[in-house]
Amino acid sequence: MEKKAGVKVSVNLDFAENAGEAEKLLDEDFQRVAFLAKSLSDANRLRILVCVGKGKKSVSAIVEEVGLSQPLVSHHLKELKRSLLVRIERNGPFIYHELAEARILDIVRALSGVAEEMLAARKTF
Repeated sequence: MEKKAGVKVSVNLDFAENAGEAEKLLDEDFQRVAFLAKSLSDANRLRILVCVGKGKKSVSAIVEEVGLSQPLVSHHLKELKRSLLVRIERNGPFIYHELAEARILDIVRALSGVAEEMLAARKTF
């Protein structure tokens, strides 16, 4: 498992066929997944992730693209940086935000597909 700045980056969700071995993975692995899932649980954060997934962007460019206020975008960027989903790059007086891990967009797309299928099959609300 790779470490960056004292934080484990990869999540091992390869569950063994043996339930006893799988239980060993649950607590620590699911806590890390839950930490990331909390950051992904806001539609505005997802919009921002997709936006910065297209390339490095300044806060003003993100504001313009996603149509949210600058204070709201800054708040969500702070949370996304805290959860290691977005990283910043300083270039002189400018600060650019970018997606820290491209696989996050694959996860968002997969969750979107699952949600669409589940909601389409839902008969009552």
